[in-house]
Amino acid sequence: MLKQFKTLIYTLFVFNLLSGFQISDRINNPDVIEVFFDGIIDTYMKENKSPSGTISIVYRDQIIFSKGYGYQNIEKNIPVVADQTLFRPGSVSKLFTWTAVMQLKEQGKLDLDTDVNTYLKTFSINDTYPSKPITLRHILTHTAGFEDGGLGYLIINDIEKSIPLRDAMEKYQPKRVNPPGMQTAYSNYASSLAGLIVSNISGMSFQDYIKKYIFEPLEMNYSTFKEPLPNELENNMAVGYAFEKGRFVEKPFEIISNFSPAGALSATSTDMVNFALAFLNGGSFQGNYNLDGRKYTNRILQEETVTEMLSQNFSHDSRFPGMALGFYESSINGNRLVGHGGDTQYFHSDLAIDLENDIAIFVSFSGTGGAKVRSVIVPAFYNEFFPVDLAPLSISEDFNERANRYAGSYLFWRSNFSTIEKVLNLGSALTVAPSSENTIILSGELADAFFGNANIQFIEIDHNLFQERGGKNKIAFQENESGEIIGMIFDSLPFMSMYKASMWKGASFNYLFIGLSVILFLGVMLRLAYQWSIYKSLPKEEKDATTSAIVAAGLNLGFFIFGIIALSVDGDKLFSVGVTPLMKFWLLFPILATIAGGYQIYQSVIVWKNNYWGIWKKIRFSIISLCCLFMIWFYYYWNILGFNYL
Repeated sequence: MLKQFKTLIYTLFVFNLLSGFQISDRINNPDVIEVFFDGIIDTYMKENKSPSGTISIVYRDQIIFSKGYGYQNIEKNIPVVADQTLFRPGSVSKLFTWTAVMQLKEQGKLDLDTDVNTYLKTFSINDTYPSKPITLRHILTHTAGFEDGGLGYLIINDIEKSIPLRDAMEKYQPKRVNPPGMQTAYSNYASSLAGLIVSNISGMSFQDYIKKYIFEPLEMNYSTFKEPLPNELENNMAVGYAFEKGRFVEKPFEIISNFSPAGALSATSTDMVNFALAFLNGGSFQGNYNLDGRKYTNRILQEETVTEMLSQNFSHDSRFPGMALGFYESSINGNRLVGHGGDTQYFHSDLAIDLENDIAIFVSFSGTGGAKVRSVIVPAFYNEFFPVDLAPLSISEDFNERANRYAGSYLFWRSNFSTIEKVLNLGSALTVAPSSENTIILSGELADAFFGNANIQFIEIDHNLFQERGGKNKIAFQENESGEIIGMIFDSLPFMSMYKASMWKGASFNYLFIGLSVILFLGVMLRLAYQWSIYKSLPKEEKDATTSAIVAAGLNLGFFIFGIIALSVDGDKLFSVGVTPLMKFWLLFPILATIAGGYQIYQSVIVWKNNYWGIWKKIRFSIISLCCLFMIWFYYYWNILGFNYL
């Protein structure tokens, strides 16, 4: 019996060893890799109108595959070359900021748990929550508690509108909406603040610091945070394109200098995996051979620092991936990855590092559809080379008894709460509702964006834990001490938690009442046109009341009609320029409509008091007033009243 057991163990060992060799051999074979990626990338780029892309893969200390796809410049017919063509990694840039912070921590110049105000020279972070200061650890785990923002200053097209980093951090400081360490809310501002601290402590500009202490040791010769690009790199930059009216339209080089540490990097894919190699090697980078024929090693971090940096530091749920220090965790087919994604308007990137399997992958694709191409690459790689079978899920027959506690609308804490940007959250709620099949259904634009399905079912697999029906995605719900559901998290988004929103914050509520109001306002204007002669002959008091309804309806309709015009003309400038003069004119309508709506409500009181008309006409008039009241609330709640932007 013992002999048979030993034979079994030996057989399993050999089988696993051979399986490992098989995987290794396939990954090490450039032809296999190229055929695989060509098959999916070419198809997805064509389907999603992405004109260019690049990919580089590291396996066991060497680049095993790198390739460019499409054209760096369509008009000039210049193809993408992986080790020469620069892409915009967007928020992957933050990893360099985090690395700089950890370098200074190693030197004893920074403490991750000290109030960041200690390291600021010209301004302070507002003391919104006394005795609860923001620390670098909060910043590195995206738990600082800031609201989100960026219209007109995060990504701009004119370098003349950029200001020094210290001034930008003071000018654009967002409101604090949560105590630090409570909720994850991805923050470009906090990340840039960390970059400012690097500059303050080092006595160097952020760009120069990164070049000297990260780019040069890692031989990232085609990388820069400088904007505009240095002359020697300018001709290597991939053009950003949008697909408009059936063709690719060249867009300006995106300037992120106001928030440079959060996303201003330009780099080749091969440079980016050089960076990844340093983390796979415990902080060291194997460089070229020197004159003596000996290979030299450049180190950017100590091994213990790398271990600390890549270890989980925060998670809302122990069953889910969480935040390391700057890097965020993900899990694909049972493999733990750390890395970061990044998006500008026209470039979409991802860096994934697999410490256990000694793999790193960097991808970047341009164009408005580049995000969809980017999103499939890493999962497709692991499905091909590290496949797993989905375990069947059993549905709890009694789930419907507790399903309603999860029902409602959910919004990301990464939102704006205090400026006109708040309205961008309108329609972005994720709706959760019970189904007739003992599951819950997630619906809305967010469901489609994250899961590729606007109505997707999830099955309960544990307490407050659900898995996608027929898929791998998981969600978990947060509850308070009373057992009430207060939020939701995704396993794929450890840096962005959601809160359960009130009904009036949901798209359904707002769109329903907006639709009803617009219909009734149109009815007022059509009735005026049809009964113009009757209107002119009304007694003064009744005419005044009718006029108030006409003016209120017209101004509210004007808001929607002129909004369509303003957004059609200047909508593409919203993020790079902000509120344009045309939009400022548009934002006069809510002010005037609010005044007119208030007067309409006053007139309703007069109509009932003086008994002008019959009961049904008074009710109809009052319904118009209720619509005005809703619109006043709508303008106020969503920060659309334009007096702040004139």
